[in-house]
Amino acid sequence: MDKHDQNKEHKQHQADPKVGENHSPTLLHFMKKKWLNSWNGNPPGPVLLFVGSLVALIMSIPIVYVIWRSLFAGKDRWMRLLDGRIPELLWNTFSLTIAVTAFAVIIGISLSWLVVRTDLPGRKVWQWLLALPLVIPPYVGAVTYIIVIGPSGWLRDMWREIPFLVEWFGQYPLNIYSFWGVFFVLSMFTYPYVFLIASASLRKMNRNFEEVARSQGLNTAQIFWKVNLPFLRPAIGAGAILISLYVLSDFGAIAMLRFVTFTAAIYFQRSSFDTASASVLSLVLIVLTILILWIESRTRRKSHYYQTSNTFREPDILSLGKWKPFAFLYVCSVFLVSVVLPIAVLIYWSVIGIGMGALDTRFFGFAWNSILVSGLAALLCMLLALPIIYLKSRYPSGLTNFIDKLSYAGYALPGVIVGLGMIFIFNNHIPALYNTFYMIAIAFVIRFLPQAMQSGEASLSLVSPRIDEAARSLGYPPWKVMFKVILPTILPGVLAGGALVFVSSIKELPATLMLRPPGFDTLAVRVYFEATEAIYHLAAPAALLIIVVSVIPLRYLLKKY
Repeated sequence: MDKHDQNKEHKQHQADPKVGENHSPTLLHFMKKKWLNSWNGNPPGPVLLFVGSLVALIMSIPIVYVIWRSLFAGKDRWMRLLDGRIPELLWNTFSLTIAVTAFAVIIGISLSWLVVRTDLPGRKVWQWLLALPLVIPPYVGAVTYIIVIGPSGWLRDMWREIPFLVEWFGQYPLNIYSFWGVFFVLSMFTYPYVFLIASASLRKMNRNFEEVARSQGLNTAQIFWKVNLPFLRPAIGAGAILISLYVLSDFGAIAMLRFVTFTAAIYFQRSSFDTASASVLSLVLIVLTILILWIESRTRRKSHYYQTSNTFREPDILSLGKWKPFAFLYVCSVFLVSVVLPIAVLIYWSVIGIGMGALDTRFFGFAWNSILVSGLAALLCMLLALPIIYLKSRYPSGLTNFIDKLSYAGYALPGVIVGLGMIFIFNNHIPALYNTFYMIAIAFVIRFLPQAMQSGEASLSLVSPRIDEAARSLGYPPWKVMFKVILPTILPGVLAGGALVFVSSIKELPATLMLRPPGFDTLAVRVYFEATEAIYHLAAPAALLIIVVSVIPLRYLLKKY
């Protein structure tokens, strides 16, 4: 056999699908090449990839489990809820979300315009004073307004003391336990989302566009509607989506003011041990949340507003003229009802409570429980966020992007759904941890891990990848580079993320209510129960402590926006 025949036989041997000796190495080579191409020739180590994938999977399991349970809840239960319960909840939830979002956007945009673009007296101070409602959880705000304008509140007592009011208007007309009560409370404590983002956008707005518009004969009002507002649309959209998601997920203020939306209905169904109905309602709420996120992403994709930075000039400060007193009164009024009044009420009742011995061992026990679960959640979030942000930053691919998206699953959804998923999983599969405080800490991790990720990612973006390459050249695997080289460099950002998680965990109410073991109460839980029973001298000190601790992330937000 000559050389030509040998080569021909060898090629036939390779092409023969029945021959496995050479076929398998070829397939393995193809798969290996495909794997390397997906990472641009730089795949992460197996340990790092495994840990990141495991964290993302854990973050998404409760949500997936709730969806799975709802799909097998039974046709009869679905039909019963669709016939009566779900339409009413859809109307309550949608109407409240739309009303609060619209009103809070109007307040936030108007305040940011007055503070950033006009000669409002004390405008520099107002920039952080008007952001203070963010440190007051809405359920705490609801407590204070029940005390002030509730059916047994201060305003009602004053009303009865003024004869002509009773004679002209009859009995006390205000009802805090209504749609309008919930609408007012949520609006007052969510407008800073728009205020902060819009303020940042207004400070970066280029004066050149306004000067061109003014040269065309447009006045200040026309410039605002035709020039400024289009540039503010991304900021308005970002703030509106944050407010909408918050209203969808809120439980504390809604439950205290006796208004029923999906979150309250899910909690009460779970309390009556009808977990199948709770899972059905949860699925509807998940669909609503996804729908809002989809609408926002579609709107943002179609709207692009660019400014050139090479000719940037800071915007002019406009004179309010004769409108200055009215603008100042408007700003003071919003600050009064959203910050001064709630904090004054809490201080008043805290002084009474301290005088009556509210700061006893019981109170400090609640505080310790809050610190315990929130501290554990913060520590876990700092550890678990690190591999995910490191994979996303240093090893970008479709897989790491998917891992990153999975990690946000619990953050975009209400705490009641996360709590319900945790109950299903731990009760059925991990009974050893059921009814322990570890469940609460894990739920906090699922809810707030993205806060630690965002902070750590911002710090990691400032670290050059060449540092990693130098460490890898010394023989370090990727996971060791992450812990020994990168972590010490980005530690301030990681700690800032942990602080955000700690504060958010202390304020979290629905997941804590659903998962707490018997006898394990936190500050948030005690505020809810004491206020529900009108024992305000015991609720106020805990609420005030939550507010004081919540000041920590405000500095971070003001620095960011």
